[in-house]
Amino acid sequence: MDVETRPFAFDSKTRTPWSVNESWFDDNISCDGLDDLSNAQNWKLGKNEPFSFHGRIHALESGSESSFGDVVDFDGLDDPAKAQNWRPGKKWTMITVLALMTFISTLASTMFAPSVPSVMMEFRSTSTTLSTFVVSVYVLGNATGPLILAPLSELFGRAPVYHATNALYVICTAACALSANLSMLIVFRFFAGAMGAAVLSLGGGTITDLFIPEQRGTAMAVWSLGPLLGPVVGPVAGGFISSALGWRWIFWILTIASGVVTIAYYFFVPESYSPALLEKKASLLRERGNPYLRSKLASPLSRSATLYRAIVRPTQMLLFCPVVTLLSIFIAVVYGQLYLLYTTITFVFEEQYHFAYRTSGLAFLGLGVGMLLGAGIFGAVSDRTLKAKEKENGLKPEYRLPVMMYGIVIIPIGLVIYGWTAEKHVMWIAPIIGTAFVGAGMMATFAYLVDAFPLYSASAVAANTVLRSIAGAFLPLAGPRMYSSLGLGWGNSLLALIAVMLIPFPALLIIYGERLRKLSRFEFVLSSVK
Repeated sequence: MDVETRPFAFDSKTRTPWSVNESWFDDNISCDGLDDLSNAQNWKLGKNEPFSFHGRIHALESGSESSFGDVVDFDGLDDPAKAQNWRPGKKWTMITVLALMTFISTLASTMFAPSVPSVMMEFRSTSTTLSTFVVSVYVLGNATGPLILAPLSELFGRAPVYHATNALYVICTAACALSANLSMLIVFRFFAGAMGAAVLSLGGGTITDLFIPEQRGTAMAVWSLGPLLGPVVGPVAGGFISSALGWRWIFWILTIASGVVTIAYYFFVPESYSPALLEKKASLLRERGNPYLRSKLASPLSRSATLYRAIVRPTQMLLFCPVVTLLSIFIAVVYGQLYLLYTTITFVFEEQYHFAYRTSGLAFLGLGVGMLLGAGIFGAVSDRTLKAKEKENGLKPEYRLPVMMYGIVIIPIGLVIYGWTAEKHVMWIAPIIGTAFVGAGMMATFAYLVDAFPLYSASAVAANTVLRSIAGAFLPLAGPRMYSSLGLGWGNSLLALIAVMLIPFPALLIIYGERLRKLSRFEFVLSSVK
């Protein structure tokens, strides 16, 4: 980060050793994920003297006009205060709690779907558009929430955002259960989706906080089971609950479950973001008498400028960083195909295989089994590949990409099996096996982003979540017309062809990913922030 040579002054309001005039501060962040702010050695002050660090609290000495305080850092690589050095049991407990809340959040996206006819009847509406929108509006909430929530986590830390959004999610879900009309239900479904998006967009960042790169593949695969299994289990559970207890109990059960997990967060999910941990350490030390102590990872910007930069970061990463753009398009199309598949499974197994209303949701379990197998296999293979390659050429995020190639090959195979066996009325287990292939292939697509952008992984995942949620909300709307025109066989063959056309995306990243990360840059220009 190149900062114009100017003296800095201690700002008593922010308790930092300097204040910055944002009108001359531009922050350029390389797409390799190594933000200059994460490397205080690169900060220039006064007459271009760099920071130098020595010992537990590193003294800053400058030959410039101003006198600067001490910089607070972790006590070496093995500091137990650093989240990556926590006990494995503590870290995996956190991942389990995160996965549970992620599962509940995505469960709600489809759990409500089987009860839509009952809701429309109760509220005396015959609009087919509203009957679709009352389901998809939740996914639209998933698309908007990350734009604000993920950046806030990189400003205030993960824990405050988790706790606030989880509590609001419980409230919004309870409001859905109490809805007096369709408009109220749609509004609170949207806000529940937006609050539930926090765990979707921050989970990858928390994994980056907790695990070294060689361990993230397995952790990412386990956590990814939540957002992928939730929509699979949702129709199964929703069908039984709606027919037995009524549609409002779907939301009451979600409220109770999310409330329990929200309480678990307070006990088992502490703050893990390194800048937040260092800021807390610096704050405690400042209270002991030295007001000039500051975190090594603290931003030199004012809080308003930092907040602005954090909020615009996911959008700028999506638009101006080719690595994020390519991977987000790739995952969005794959995710949209998964939701498009959801539109046919219930119909296929009720109409063609004569499954009862209550049991038709069980057909989704093929996807679930495939995802479980994919998480175990691809997560282990990804971590093993990373460790083997590290010995030869050092550690690179691109070593995750060959596993993604395996996944994108498996997905079209599963789509073809599902489509044509259902079209030809082959035994019911055959299309379920096809969906299992699709589920397994999905699990190979998520680990690369968090390794490519370690410090801002939450923003990178948020950018991806926005695009994939939009795809998940709108692509299924094309399903009924496509399948009525082409049939199940050719309709799913078309989806398979699209999946095959996606193969160049990870291939391009394998060949050019490292070069793109190092050469391309995107700017956060803060001249308008005062």
